[in-house]
Amino acid sequence: MLDIRALVERVGPTLLRAVAIPEPTVCVGDVVIAEPDQPPTAAGGDLVLGVAVTDREHAVALTRACGGQGAAAVLLKPPLSADGAVIAAAEQAGVALVEVRPGTAWAQLVWLIRAALAGTGIEDAEARGTGVGDLFRLADAVADVVDAPVTIEDAHSQVLAYSARQDLTDPARVSTIMGRRQPDDVLAKFRARGTFRQLSKGSSAIFVPAQQDGTLPRLVVPIRMGGELLGSMWAVVPGAVSEERSTAFADTAPLVALQLLRWRAVADSERRRSAEQVRLLLEGGEGWRAAANELAVPNEAHRVVAIEMPSSAGPAEGHRLAMWEWITRGIGRRPLVTEIGTLLYALVPDRARPGGWPDLREALASHDVSPRPLIGVGTAVAVAELSQSRAQAEELISLLRTGHLVERVAVYEDNWHLLVLSRMAGASTDAGIGTLGPIPVLREHDRAHGTDYLATLHAALRHPGDPRQASRELRVHPNTFRYRMKRLTQLVDVDLEDPDVRSALLVQLLAEHWAQHG
Repeated sequence: MLDIRALVERVGPTLLRAVAIPEPTVCVGDVVIAEPDQPPTAAGGDLVLGVAVTDREHAVALTRACGGQGAAAVLLKPPLSADGAVIAAAEQAGVALVEVRPGTAWAQLVWLIRAALAGTGIEDAEARGTGVGDLFRLADAVADVVDAPVTIEDAHSQVLAYSARQDLTDPARVSTIMGRRQPDDVLAKFRARGTFRQLSKGSSAIFVPAQQDGTLPRLVVPIRMGGELLGSMWAVVPGAVSEERSTAFADTAPLVALQLLRWRAVADSERRRSAEQVRLLLEGGEGWRAAANELAVPNEAHRVVAIEMPSSAGPAEGHRLAMWEWITRGIGRRPLVTEIGTLLYALVPDRARPGGWPDLREALASHDVSPRPLIGVGTAVAVAELSQSRAQAEELISLLRTGHLVERVAVYEDNWHLLVLSRMAGASTDAGIGTLGPIPVLREHDRAHGTDYLATLHAALRHPGDPRQASRELRVHPNTFRYRMKRLTQLVDVDLEDPDVRSALLVQLLAEHWAQHG
């Protein structure tokens, strides 16, 4: 364990300066925040931080009380740390007095002291501050400073970390932590109060009073770096907060901003690496097995989901990813994604467990996104055959683009027959089958005379022996349909009783229909 002198040296002179240290020194146990207008509750060896101490009288009383409880040291900022009466009180009480350098964020100090007490080097703690675990530890440190449960959120109200303490909470905080995002109804209430408008413009802490539905008061501070709003911190407080405590809370924002930038850089790097491995899986080939191992993709059937945002949506990449984050919120582990060209691809396990295809299908169907994306879903295949599911998803996207499909989500099993027709139309056009038989004559007659013989023949072939259904499709009277068929057979010599002739004509007409609407 470290004594107070060793701890001050470990944290460093840029943050701490020993003002008075009694002999023998006391080993340090934990960090305690002194409450304003309340006697300290320090145990033997604790460091007591005078976060809300504002005057000499309070500082002297705190120092004497800490000495009586066996605390290791009292930490104060100037000018109180250099006040003669405070120094004398510390010497008389036998407690160390340590100056916290001006400009030091109390949360940063708590974080670094605890790192030192845990045996982690200060340099390591600062350099290693890039993971989610560090954000959680930082949230704990901020919670100690503000004496309230804290959440750290990004600019989209997604929860990145939260403090461990839960002594003061309400349903809104519970829902926020459980869903890893502030619920829409809670966000709406804060928007109505102008909270987010204040966050977007200011830099100081914002106090949000309690609401009639039982939502407790909040102290909120924006997290900025270089003018960019990176996120916010929310503390659940019992009531109005002192100016000193509010300022200490706001002072932690630059430290959190630095950690958010580091976390974002690591997250972006990991996301790019993951996207590259997903791309290898979708392409197939020799690299798929190594990619599956690195991504820990289970050896079970998966589907490929392809998403395309309309051109009117603006920058496609940001909209695709933001929309995907929103839709997949709360369905378990989010599917692996990558972007290739204009499409966002996701790998989804074809299973009934949380995070599987049934959950995602329900989420895709229930979320009304504007502008509406095009979503194609391939069939379930083994991991080694994901390129097949990808090709199907891309084909369905093509059908959605051309209007052949109007569903919100086009799934292979529901639309395979349309893929057959689409491929057939493409092959038939390339083979030039539209120039054979009576079709060219009817096409030319329709063009020259304004008739509808091709559409009439198509309806007759789709509904053989049922003139009423055929006429209903054409939206004409059955007698009109019969008259057109009589005129058609007078114009061209075609044996519609021959099943092979009917099949050939239907293939030609289907190919022409798809080519015209493709």
